[in-house]
Amino acid sequence: MKNLLDKIQEAKSYIESKINFAPEVGLVLGSGLGVLAEEIENKIIIKYEDIPYFPVSTVVGHAGQFVCGDLEGRKVIAMQGRFHFYEGYSMEEITFPIRIMKKIGVKNLLLTNAAGGVNEAYVPGDLMIITDHINMSGVNPLLGKNYDELGPRFPDCSEIYNKEINNKIFEIAKKLDIRLQKGVYQMNSGPTYETPAEVRFARIIGADAVGMSTVTEAVVARHSDIKVTGISCITNMAAGILDQPLHHGEVVETANMVKKTFINLVKNIIPILK
Repeated sequence: MKNLLDKIQEAKSYIESKINFAPEVGLVLGSGLGVLAEEIENKIIIKYEDIPYFPVSTVVGHAGQFVCGDLEGRKVIAMQGRFHFYEGYSMEEITFPIRIMKKIGVKNLLLTNAAGGVNEAYVPGDLMIITDHINMSGVNPLLGKNYDELGPRFPDCSEIYNKEINNKIFEIAKKLDIRLQKGVYQMNSGPTYETPAEVRFARIIGADAVGMSTVTEAVVARHSDIKVTGISCITNMAAGILDQPLHHGEVVETANMVKKTFINLVKNIIPILK
């Protein structure tokens, strides 16, 4: 049986056989946010199903492919759809694409997601810069054997989301007149949405938004010495706040509603990710 390093090498070789450049910036596009990939020029599309050892996205709103090319003067590789713990994938499988990104040259990673608002000052359609996170999934993506070639056994997580970049993004948002929140993102395992009691607990322990992704990718990126930036699209208020049922259609609908603002912000962020 091949180990993680062997799998990474095979997947890396396959992707490099399809592109003739080393991407500088990696993008992970969450539910309803894959539309950003349409802005990439000179695009090369690589289906996940064709990449050795890659899982396949099973969630509505996730196209399941890499889109590689030029965006705002930078070489990028974008995940149009990600993998989730609730789909039954292991943490190694979920974070495998981040490992590949590192090996093909990515130095900056922009993670995006659709999230439920826990902070009652938020409204659906808000964008939130992630300043920190809380992992309530019950699993750490670095459990198990550590390969020194990939990163240290005990990585520092005191600053996963790059503060310098976040400060620059706030300045960009002001110039663009975009309402931008900042807060802590909490990852739960899913696939159920949180109960009202769980949302109250999340607020007590310091979360501003909840979701089912991002944290594991951010941890592995930090382990890989990649600079991390995270943006949540608040697509709905979490359970118990507005006293209405939650459904995935609302998530996609709200993401579509704010896509122009999201695209405008991200396109202005890309040039500063160095």
